[in-house]
Amino acid sequence: MKKILRAMLVAGSAVAALAPVSAAHAEAPMVKTQAPGYYRMMLGQFEVTALHDGALELDVNLLKNARGDSLNRMLARMFVGTPKMQTAVNAYLINTGSNLVLVDAGAAKLFGPGLGHVVDNMRAAGYDPAQVDTVIVTHLHGDHIGGLNDSAGQMAFPNAAIHVPQSDNDFWLSQEAAAKVAPAMQQFFKTARDVAAPYQARGQWKTFADGTVIVPGIRATKAYGHTPGHSAYSVESDGQKLLIWGDVVHAHAVQFAQPEVSIEFDVDRDQAVATRKSLMYSMAATKTLVAGMHLPFPGIGHVRADGKGVYSWVPVEYSPLPASAR
Repeated sequence: MKKILRAMLVAGSAVAALAPVSAAHAEAPMVKTQAPGYYRMMLGQFEVTALHDGALELDVNLLKNARGDSLNRMLARMFVGTPKMQTAVNAYLINTGSNLVLVDAGAAKLFGPGLGHVVDNMRAAGYDPAQVDTVIVTHLHGDHIGGLNDSAGQMAFPNAAIHVPQSDNDFWLSQEAAAKVAPAMQQFFKTARDVAAPYQARGQWKTFADGTVIVPGIRATKAYGHTPGHSAYSVESDGQKLLIWGDVVHAHAVQFAQPEVSIEFDVDRDQAVATRKSLMYSMAATKTLVAGMHLPFPGIGHVRADGKGVYSWVPVEYSPLPASAR
């Protein structure tokens, strides 16, 4: 019996000695970083990669024309807007096989550290900014063009032609137009001029009219209102279609159910509302795939009609690429 007790004491001492080591191994440090922000899909023969630039926290009071007290109810229903409303900033990289096309470039650090990740996520997705030969801009707001330049003000996409809607170019790069707005708004104009300058100096800043085919398979289509030349892009390959509609929606929890709700940043609110209603109606009727710069990342999905003039957003499910694409 004494031998058994002695053996048990020895074994217990060994376990006690090992316990701190086991506990230490169990306490793994937290990583506290998010996964790279890209999502890839095939559209016919085109490879489309959504790139996450980051997210903004917007005050819900920026939304206008909500019906009565419905604004807070709709935000609460989607668990957003208490008190700030998160709004993603997305860009889209399209490899057509002949061209590598970036649609919008994010904000860089114009709006703080929460944004400015397009280039890093592009690299994580397997591409280098120097490979981009075409950049298409939906409009000249800073959260869509800030990423065209690096922190030193140099071109982030040195081998790319930058394609800008003519009407937006004429408005935001105009000293005369800038002089007519309130001082608080003049920074938007200066940002556009500063971003454009290095590309203009090298002849890489191009303008286009509505309906222009930028590269084969990608056509510009007007979506005016948010800005004077705000444009969407119809992408088509092998009969499959995607509409990248830019800033048609900023608040998914509200503006699908109530398309008449506008946002403070709309230059022409009535036109922006008319554009949103028209595009939602046509996208729902045709079941066309949609991508949006301020829809929850990756910002790709469908518009579903839920009644007359009432819609909802149906995001794509995460899916692996087909074996044939790999």
